[in-house]
Amino acid sequence: MMKTMKPELLSIHPDVQKALDDGRPVVALESTIITHGMPFPENARTAAEVEAVVRDNGATPATIAVIDGVIKVGLEAGALEELAKAKDVVKASGRDLAAVMARGGSAGTTVSATMRIAALAGIKVFATGGVGGVHRGAEETFDISADLVELGRTPVAVVCAGVKSILDIARTLEYLETQRVPVIAAGSDDFPAFYTRSSGLVADHRLDTPEELARAIAIHDALETGTGMLIANPIPEADALDPGFIDRVIAEAVSEASARGMARKEVTPFLLARINELSNGKSLVANIALVKNNAALAARIAAALAR
Repeated sequence: MMKTMKPELLSIHPDVQKALDDGRPVVALESTIITHGMPFPENARTAAEVEAVVRDNGATPATIAVIDGVIKVGLEAGALEELAKAKDVVKASGRDLAAVMARGGSAGTTVSATMRIAALAGIKVFATGGVGGVHRGAEETFDISADLVELGRTPVAVVCAGVKSILDIARTLEYLETQRVPVIAAGSDDFPAFYTRSSGLVADHRLDTPEELARAIAIHDALETGTGMLIANPIPEADALDPGFIDRVIAEAVSEASARGMARKEVTPFLLARINELSNGKSLVANIALVKNNAALAARIAAALAR
């Protein structure tokens, strides 16, 4: 499918293309963490450090974004810095790409958009912080992230720290089961909850090494199931937040969002920013740590998959 994309619509960085052509490991990275997930300059510094982590663990990083109407798979350092500073970029899921590109706009790509683009480019492994899910109160709002739908139809393995704890985790796992998406915890029996190592829910499956996870990805692809795979990688113990503390912070932030009548795309950026304020910056420190941890595991999986 990727070959039918015109180069003026999808541009793959030469380093990424060379790695793909040579069969070397590549890890896709999303860009909403840069554009909407963290303030400047932490976003720019974190993005550069995450790319370095991928390289240090044996893979080529491919940060994905839309720049001036063109999908970029792999960014130069200057473009990454500009994206981190930009104020007028869209938060683009898969459904937004065509409209943003048609008007020559720029966008940070969410999990769903990054998965779609990674698949077009032939990248099998993608590292992010946490995926979207079923929002609290979805029985009334029908607010369910496009990330879950994309996982049900796009064969890319997503390494994350579980589902963001601002969401309804139990219902999210039920939705993933309906979408036929394998959920595998890395080195843990429990499904993690982003800032904490356990959500209190047991993961469907546990695999302990990058080699086991790579083999599961290869077998899943060979079965032609057609879905992605969610690899839940708990935040390192030293960086995890106290569950009681972060649950209280999240509850207060969710209550404020509800009181303001927030909905759709504005909810998650508001909650993440407010949680950072209420936690006195502790949530941002944890967020950065877990993203790097996920990038390291994703690179090791991609390397094992390439072997």
